[in-house]
Amino acid sequence: MNKEQYIKAVELLNLYSYHYYVLDDPMTTDEVYDKLYHEVLEYEERHCEDILANSPTQRVGDIISEGFSKAPHLSRMWSLEDVFDSDGLQKWLTKTYKLDSNISFYCEPKYDGASLNLIYEDGKLSQGITRGDGSVGELITQNVKTIRSIPLTIEHKERIEIRGEVVLYKDEFERINQERAAKGEAVFANPRNAAAGSLRQLDSAITASRNLVFLPYGVGENTLEHKLLSEKMEYIYSLGFKKPPLRATCKDFDEIEAVYEEMNKNRDSYAMMLDGMVIKVNEIAAQIDMGYTVKNPRFSVAYKFPAVEKITTLKEIILQVGRTGAVTPVAIVEPTNIDGVIVERATLHNFDEIDRKDIRINDKVIILRSGDVIPKIIKVLTHERDGSEVEVQRPTNCPVCGSELLDEGVLLKCQNLTCEARVINSIIYFASKPCLNIDGLGNKIVEALFESGLVKSVIDLFDLTLEKLLTLEGFKEKKAQNLLASLEAAKGCDYWRFVNSLGIEHIGEVASKTLSARFGSSFIDASKDELVALEGFGEEMAESVLEFVRVNRETILQLQEILRPLEPKQREEAKENPFKGKSVVLTGSMSESRDVIKEMLEALGAKVVSSVSKKTDFVIYGEDAGSKYDKAVALGVAVLSEQEMREKIEQA
Repeated sequence: MNKEQYIKAVELLNLYSYHYYVLDDPMTTDEVYDKLYHEVLEYEERHCEDILANSPTQRVGDIISEGFSKAPHLSRMWSLEDVFDSDGLQKWLTKTYKLDSNISFYCEPKYDGASLNLIYEDGKLSQGITRGDGSVGELITQNVKTIRSIPLTIEHKERIEIRGEVVLYKDEFERINQERAAKGEAVFANPRNAAAGSLRQLDSAITASRNLVFLPYGVGENTLEHKLLSEKMEYIYSLGFKKPPLRATCKDFDEIEAVYEEMNKNRDSYAMMLDGMVIKVNEIAAQIDMGYTVKNPRFSVAYKFPAVEKITTLKEIILQVGRTGAVTPVAIVEPTNIDGVIVERATLHNFDEIDRKDIRINDKVIILRSGDVIPKIIKVLTHERDGSEVEVQRPTNCPVCGSELLDEGVLLKCQNLTCEARVINSIIYFASKPCLNIDGLGNKIVEALFESGLVKSVIDLFDLTLEKLLTLEGFKEKKAQNLLASLEAAKGCDYWRFVNSLGIEHIGEVASKTLSARFGSSFIDASKDELVALEGFGEEMAESVLEFVRVNRETILQLQEILRPLEPKQREEAKENPFKGKSVVLTGSMSESRDVIKEMLEALGAKVVSSVSKKTDFVIYGEDAGSKYDKAVALGVAVLSEQEMREKIEQA
């Protein structure tokens, strides 16, 4: 084989692959393909300098990565707003038509897989990045190159981002699980988990061994000049990508509903798992004009398929103790297959719900599973009772430590600070990434530290020494030194991370940032009124903070002394302006995210709060302003449009 023959052979192999993996229309036999493939491989081994970037040999996974680095997307990957029924669709359409009434819609499947962003430069695949947080994901290019439905080169030469979903077809999912079961390995719960796990293998040979499929659903950064999304997607498919099993352009509600019904009716017959239909405004110019909210594009929505319901038997109710001591009941049900997932547990939020629904052991119940939501019991089939059912007794003692439970009505709490469940879970949370991100302090190590008696509280972590750690089984000097270094590195963290690490009930990352920005270390002295006035806070959150501080003030102060978290930077005194010292409420959609406008107003000395009262000075409103605007008018509070607000700022 000479160079010219080699180039033609690579082209022919890619043509064979395209027909086989994208069109599902094989052009030749495996024998012919394999023979030509090995001829190409032999040529490349002799002429390394001639290897083409789009040669199929470059797909074979043979690199084991030590971990994935982070990479930014060229443009943000947004999440979609969900609607669940025709009423929800109608509301979304009404809202969208207010932005532009002269539009049509492009409908395509919502695949149940793992999102992937492909970046092509000069016609070559340069990067494959997982969705991550929408702005930054993991760089998995080597694994992406093993997916045969992803072209290594395309005819389009300008830089472009092509977004899509990596899925595992149902029959391939069954094949993999059969192989794993035969080897005594744990089987995957569903095709989505299998696809995501396969995509992020450090050994790309494992990714290559699983027939993953890439299905494009859109583009990010691009220079395409198509006026319609439907035309743009046809162009993307023409570059060598797989088409969806069904897509359509629609004029109105009735046509969208018809496509949705067809897709929902045939969902089980499709090769891949679907969990709904995506609807997008078809006109690109209208999409640009509509823009985005803080979280979602205004021009697109996910119309989810109806949740799947099954009848099963409630076998047992077990109790779980969380890191805050809250005791919650969990239903153990007869294993039930729901849409490819074996369900054995269902949510029971609290004992009031058990009483309200009259749930009993041995009851026949209907459980509902919708997307990633934990299955829940939605109905008890009381007419199926045969007398074997047993009423559920409200517990009086902690299932872990046996101490008496505090009964607050809806909430049952273990108050024992040395309760194993509380200590272990609180330390695990304390060390997690959104908190202090203490590397090397995983679940098993925390359990070992607790069981050995070296750690009985979070504070004990910082009394650990090399000598103490070396007494633990499996701890060598290097591992012990690394853990001690991680604990030391946690000191001087941002204050919001410290607040988040405390594990205050109802207080997550966002609320921790709000608390920290407003009060810093003085949050332990904040009053209820001050807490309720915070953006996004309510009575329950305020009470939770107050109760936690009452019980754990000394612990908080001790940890603060050890960790020395960084107080949030204080703003400079704002110059005089109409908003300085004023209480302001924001409502409706604006030209920028409300967070941006809130930050701007706070820099001017305003106090931005979430609820309207007689003490509110201004309500600033955007499009679709709702009850807050109405309440302001009723109370005689000054209302300003976003434009009026900006004019006042400019004049000042």
